[in-house]
Amino acid sequence: MSDQIETASQDMPESDAPAPEQAAAPQSSSAAPAAADSNTAPKSEYQVLARKYRPKTFEELIGHGPMVKTLSNALESGRLAHAFVLTGVRGIGKTTTARIIARALNCIGADGKGGATIEPCGVCEHCRAIAEDRHVDVLEMDAASRTGVDDIRELIEGVRYRPTSARYKIYIIDEVHMLSKSAFNALLKTLEEPPEHVKFIFATTEIRKIPITVLSRCQRFDLRRVQTEELAAHYTRIAGLENAEIEEEAVTLIARAADGSVRDGMSLLDQAISHGAGKVTTQQVRDMLGLSDRSRIFDLFDFTMKGEINEALELLSAQYALGGDPAVMLQDMLDLTHWLTRVKLSPDAANDPGVSQIERERGKEIAAKLAMPQLTRAWQMLLKGLEETRIAPSPIQAAEMILIRLAYAAEMPPPGDLIKKLRQDMANAASGAEPQGGGGGNGGPGPRMQVVNGGGGAAAVAQRRPDPLGEPEQVEQVAYAKMPESFAEVAELLGKERETTGIAMQVKNYMHLVKYEPGRIEFRPARGARSDLSTQLIKALNNLTGHRWLVSVSEREEGAPTLKEQELEALEQRKADASQDPVVKAILDGLPNAKIVAVHLPPGQELSEGEEDESGSVYDDAFYLEGDDEL
Repeated sequence: MSDQIETASQDMPESDAPAPEQAAAPQSSSAAPAAADSNTAPKSEYQVLARKYRPKTFEELIGHGPMVKTLSNALESGRLAHAFVLTGVRGIGKTTTARIIARALNCIGADGKGGATIEPCGVCEHCRAIAEDRHVDVLEMDAASRTGVDDIRELIEGVRYRPTSARYKIYIIDEVHMLSKSAFNALLKTLEEPPEHVKFIFATTEIRKIPITVLSRCQRFDLRRVQTEELAAHYTRIAGLENAEIEEEAVTLIARAADGSVRDGMSLLDQAISHGAGKVTTQQVRDMLGLSDRSRIFDLFDFTMKGEINEALELLSAQYALGGDPAVMLQDMLDLTHWLTRVKLSPDAANDPGVSQIERERGKEIAAKLAMPQLTRAWQMLLKGLEETRIAPSPIQAAEMILIRLAYAAEMPPPGDLIKKLRQDMANAASGAEPQGGGGGNGGPGPRMQVVNGGGGAAAVAQRRPDPLGEPEQVEQVAYAKMPESFAEVAELLGKERETTGIAMQVKNYMHLVKYEPGRIEFRPARGARSDLSTQLIKALNNLTGHRWLVSVSEREEGAPTLKEQELEALEQRKADASQDPVVKAILDGLPNAKIVAVHLPPGQELSEGEEDESGSVYDDAFYLEGDDEL
């Protein structure tokens, strides 16, 4: 029976064929006659590199050291979880790792007496059967095609039966996040308390789509992207095993294009070897991937940032005529901007062994000429422009417009420098000095600063003359009111403007003054005052006087009576004073029901306190009575 199984395994294609250095294992005698007759033997089917060099042990895995270390310690201590979940990007090795774990758990060694090990032998019956995907106790399920609850129920039915020959019955579910909600719920109970002979291994690219109730029952391994340097070294070794010559920069381009995915890079390497008939050059890889010449990208970026837009557009058109994709060229410029920024911040990055010579030399040269604000602005514009190019009806036209915008924006000073320049010019103008660069380098008109004085304040107004041949435009003068010397003058100033009459009424009726000095007011608000009274008062006084005011609310001091209360108190005092006047007193005595309502003096005849006119009365000309009596 074992001879029949061995013969059948040689006739069927292997999904995990051994590496060339391992392919020299002696063949069984039953296969020898077929190999002797080359005319009648069927030609062996070609295996792509991704399948031919698929890892079979943990040692062959690249970039997943932490996971291997964890599993190794778990096997040695016997602390094996009953369920694992492997997550990562496509082509990172999730399914391959799941199969290696299955071999490690079920390996019995070459002598048939071994136990679970981190180094499966690869020659025992279980290792070979799992490698050939024919082991009855290792079941693989694609959740993308079997998503329903019925599929999970079928799986659960087989869980209760012990493995046929292996140590563990292992269920590998690929793309587990595709299972329906009902399927996940059906799996929960079994996943929480599985039989001791069952292990679950889940693989997914969308870990967030798996319910947290499932994740909490599994031991999670995040398979991260493999670094470009590791991928390049791996692909170089594979090319050597395939007797293919490949340039160092070419394999670096393939590793970058793989974006951390081992399988994607292996497929690109397979394509590159076929494209170059065993000899792979950098230019061939660029043509295959649709990439532009790296030196041309440096030239394109350099022309654009120097403002030489004609040369930049000609170079862009030439690359487009040669088959370059405008979006890919902008993507290359975006990558170059990132690289130059790194060199700008850390010059040692250019000395990394994985950096090509042109990136090292041209990168340092261009990074030294550009300021950090220019690089960050170029990044933002290229990032936005790349999106525009991808959706534009004509990508080449969109790319040209992006280069034009970038060329003109590259010469602009940073916003921070513009603000500093404007502040300096305003300070010079306020002090009477000539603004920096006000007349321009050739005597032509430039930005001018004009100071307009009005009352106690001053306003600095900036003006740019757009027409050097025309007459200078007149700047509208801004006249500010005189700074109030007292709180009463504040209310008077506010009452003169229609826009601030409401604030004036609030100041007069609801503010108990605690402290006043020009530019600063401290008060206690009365009941009925607006909640934003201080804010509105600051805004109004700033606009009217041209000075900055500070208005604060006091919580401890009572403050003086409001202006309205002071007016009423003054009126009552004047009534009392008037009632003591001999003439007024005689009238009031003759009219018992009359009372003084108001006291006024004619304009220009106001008297100081206690002063009398020639008749001995200060109220001869104006006082008002009301009552039922007749005078």
